[in-house]
Amino acid sequence: MLRSVAVLALPGLAPFEFGVVCEVFGIDRGADGGPALDFRIVTPDPGPVRSALGFDVVVLDDLTAAEDADLIAVPAHGGGPADDRVLGLLRRAHERGAWILSVCSGAFTLAQAGLLDGRRATTHWMHAEELARRFPAVTVDADVLYVQEGRLVTSAGTAAGIDAALHVVREELGPQAASVVARRMVVPPQRHGGQAQYLRTPIPVAHADSFAAVMEWMLEHLDQELTIEALSRRA
Repeated sequence: MLRSVAVLALPGLAPFEFGVVCEVFGIDRGADGGPALDFRIVTPDPGPVRSALGFDVVVLDDLTAAEDADLIAVPAHGGGPADDRVLGLLRRAHERGAWILSVCSGAFTLAQAGLLDGRRATTHWMHAEELARRFPAVTVDADVLYVQEGRLVTSAGTAAGIDAALHVVREELGPQAASVVARRMVVPPQRHGGQAQYLRTPIPVAHADSFAAVMEWMLEHLDQELTIEALSRRA
């Protein structure tokens, strides 16, 4: 069962992707019937870690705090060769059966560790071609939100990280726990990983508000089973 989560804070970290995993796993939601996890933020050399937007995240724990984590999350961060200490941590985590979740370009770090060889994986569609070129042993799928291969989960960019993180919560702690987190974050409780990352054609502008009340009701009842029959009665 998922009890502890460690998030890697690496130079050039992307604030949104980093924030996603902190929001899903780092907040104690036990009072609402959701997860209350042992949550840690780690980095190879504790201290200020510069983000992609220029502000620093001060990290107190080194990588040893992640050695026994049930899940290690790798948010998007700056490019370049990964720290050997990070690669070693990920390999050991995989060998002992821990979950490993990457968000956006975090997949490059998993690939450098060799964890994606012979497996399907995804990343942000803008980086998919580069991931496939640099790591030909990886089958890159640029058209999905996230991919699960055993306990390895790779996700596309930005908001897809929410879907992937909720997927792990659902797999380990059940749909009720995932629904509690989703409701607090005001996001859909489940988007299937095979859903397309983006639409190539514009979405028509809706001029009627006939579904506005239904959508508001859905957001208020994410912890319940929302059937077609129930929604049609609200329409």
